[in-house]
Amino acid sequence: MKLKFVFLLWVSFGIVGCLNAQQANDSIVNVIEKDTTNLKLQFKSVVIPAVFVSYGIIGLESGQIKGFNSGVRTEVAEHIDEKVSIDDFTQYAPLVSVYALSAMGVESKSSLKKRLIVSSTATLLMALTVNSFKMTASVERPDGTSFNSFPSGHTATAFMGAELMNQEYKHQSIWYSIAGYTVATGTGVFRMYNNRHWLSDVVAGAGVGILSAKAGYWLYPYVSKLFNGKKPNKATTFLPMYDGKQVQVGLISRF
Repeated sequence: MKLKFVFLLWVSFGIVGCLNAQQANDSIVNVIEKDTTNLKLQFKSVVIPAVFVSYGIIGLESGQIKGFNSGVRTEVAEHIDEKVSIDDFTQYAPLVSVYALSAMGVESKSSLKKRLIVSSTATLLMALTVNSFKMTASVERPDGTSFNSFPSGHTATAFMGAELMNQEYKHQSIWYSIAGYTVATGTGVFRMYNNRHWLSDVVAGAGVGILSAKAGYWLYPYVSKLFNGKKPNKATTFLPMYDGKQVQVGLISRF
């Protein structure tokens, strides 16, 4: 079957993502009060994403990792019939689900205001990190179209959303976490399938996305103060969005 290799990559990478979801659950198992307690920085909760980012950075100079990237690209290329643009849409699916699930009646761990602030902070941090790396690393894409391959912005966006889903809905069911990470993993796999990224780009992008989501929660107590005005019935939130190429900022205001 021509997509067998892509499927195996998807499964193997997805298993690692689910392991991270389990570690994240360990770090929030005692967070019971809704929207009153914030995630604390714990070393074990950042091990996997930190390893992901480190692997990608080391891969910028490592001949062994570059050789492995080329081998994976060659193997994937043998199974490509035509490009599939589904990754342009799936990158946003986990983040959209953070709000869609709540709208459908699934109770999240945080209030809407907190989710907006956390996701906005995470998106901004992710976009700044991804674009900083792209401008400084100057890695050529596998298809030779540009020199901004490292890291994968699509993958970072998807894994950021998956981690937000994990934090907000894992207390309801682990399947929400698995679903988010599965979609995020699929996004990364299709970035390689479409010959847009090397394996190390995708791995690093996953790490950046997860760390950005975690940072959104860690920084919430400080960022939320910017939105605590004197009028309790009025709330304004800036919501950055990243499409893999540029950062866009939306404004959400309640009067």
